[in-house]
Amino acid sequence: MSRTEELIALRQAGDDAAGEALVTENSGLIWSVARRFMGRGVEADDLYQLGCLGFLKAVEGFDLEYGTQFSTYAVPKIAGEIRRFLRDDGAVKVSRGLKEQAAAIRIARNHLTSALGREPTIQEISRQTGFTLEEIAMAETATAATESIQRETGDEGFSLEDVLTDTESEEKMVERIALGQAIEKLPERERMVIRLRYYHCLTQERVARVMSVSQVQVSRIEKKALEHLRELLSS
Repeated sequence: MSRTEELIALRQAGDDAAGEALVTENSGLIWSVARRFMGRGVEADDLYQLGCLGFLKAVEGFDLEYGTQFSTYAVPKIAGEIRRFLRDDGAVKVSRGLKEQAAAIRIARNHLTSALGREPTIQEISRQTGFTLEEIAMAETATAATESIQRETGDEGFSLEDVLTDTESEEKMVERIALGQAIEKLPERERMVIRLRYYHCLTQERVARVMSVSQVQVSRIEKKALEHLRELLSS
């Protein structure tokens, strides 16, 4: 049994000192996950504390008999704790103006759908509302629900958590590149599709409207982006 496993067993038996030792020895792992969420209106130290909470929850829930590497189990727990705070606490605020724009866009979309007998293009919505294409995209993505990396999507049921954890060495992956950094390395169209699909919960059809491409093209771009992420995270 490794030292980490020994400390986990002690913490699960009620040894608080073992829990503190685990946090100290894994602070690099916790920070590597917390850094992905910087720039969202929460101080770095607060993100780290949230990460510590998720880490300790992972310690409590980890099954030593299962045979899984602990870091592989802990990383999604750490990220999930921070993500829940950002979502539930409303750290990422949507302005009243954006909400009003989104409402006007929905009304225009419904009106045009009835008048045209089909789904309107984003250009038609732009002419109807007077908003630019960029303003429409911003309003729709800003007011969409935040999506979880656990959600499966795409033709083959990919999830970003699969991409994140499907590597030979989770610790090596976390130390060398975070998922957010990998996404930034994607070509612009692939990066946009990933963000709209997985972080803003848009359907492929809605992404197609925002990007003015076909749904088939979105599906292909998404699949290629996920393949690129796997390559980046396993390199």
